[in-house]
Amino acid sequence: MPSDKTLLRVLSGERVFPPPVWLMRQAGRYLPEYRATRETAGDFLSLCYNPELAAEVTLQPIRRFGFDGAILFADILLVPQALGLDLWFVKGEGPRLSTVTGPGDLAALKGVDAIHETLSPVYETVRILSRDLPSETTLIGFAGAPWTVATYMIAGRGTPAQEPAHALMQQDRETFEGLLDLITEATIEYLSAQVDAGAECVKLFDSWAGSLDGDAFEAYSVEPIRRITAALKARHPGLPVIAFARGAGERYIGLHARTGADCIAVDQGVSADWAAANVQVGGPVQGNLAPEHMVQGGEGLVDAARAIAESFRGGPHVFNLGHGITPDADPDNVHLLLETIRAMR
Repeated sequence: MPSDKTLLRVLSGERVFPPPVWLMRQAGRYLPEYRATRETAGDFLSLCYNPELAAEVTLQPIRRFGFDGAILFADILLVPQALGLDLWFVKGEGPRLSTVTGPGDLAALKGVDAIHETLSPVYETVRILSRDLPSETTLIGFAGAPWTVATYMIAGRGTPAQEPAHALMQQDRETFEGLLDLITEATIEYLSAQVDAGAECVKLFDSWAGSLDGDAFEAYSVEPIRRITAALKARHPGLPVIAFARGAGERYIGLHARTGADCIAVDQGVSADWAAANVQVGGPVQGNLAPEHMVQGGEGLVDAARAIAESFRGGPHVFNLGHGITPDADPDNVHLLLETIRAMR
């Protein structure tokens, strides 16, 4: 069915100018209201699993800025936890998990059907948001892509170049591929349940795709995203899917067709002019302002934002950052960004 929501219109392939705007990690620590709500929750995971508070922090940037899209507040590591890994967060250092490093660890994980009990609070958050978001705002569900999720499950934490995951890939391909298959099937179920609860489109974040070379990029980043996208579209005809293979570089070319995604998000490692000429020809694109502009502000922000919007104005474009907004960003710069884009004609 046709939509009057600008984000959904763009994801369907329509050119809209000025483009719709939302920001990755737009609900986060740069907002004082988020910090207050997180303190109320007690800790990060308690916030993720409290539907009322998770919905509240999702709504906060919509109230403050009026973004065209609201992305569900959750974390990509909730899926590994639902599959049976221990998950905790170390202050100032980030997430920690128990690990999957061999066939015994893989066999000990829960089956796909078991994830819904753990993740049911997330689905309730989606239901609350579906009810409480402004009528013009698109609700975006999300999950981590299998390769990126696997890197954390194998290493037990974030690593500079995902070395433990690459090592397991080489040393025990059967366990590695079995883990990716399990994450892929779990992600299909997780995102499908988000759509059933009210998500209007979904995004897959492959934050560490750029560390895969050659055939491995196609096999372990592109192919799992293609499987998830195909399965979701079979269950939910017309569902828009955004895919983000960060660090893909020239491999962004043709990614619409190779993944089946409706929209390809691009990072700031490629220029908007290049992406318009080489990626947007395949369908809608999202991106790609460097996040540091949200810290620095000023004329640099204004000039860069205008240049990106102009580069992509010939086709369907969702304005966003090249990666997530950082905790040191200034909310006033977000206002400046929105004023800049929405004043363009």
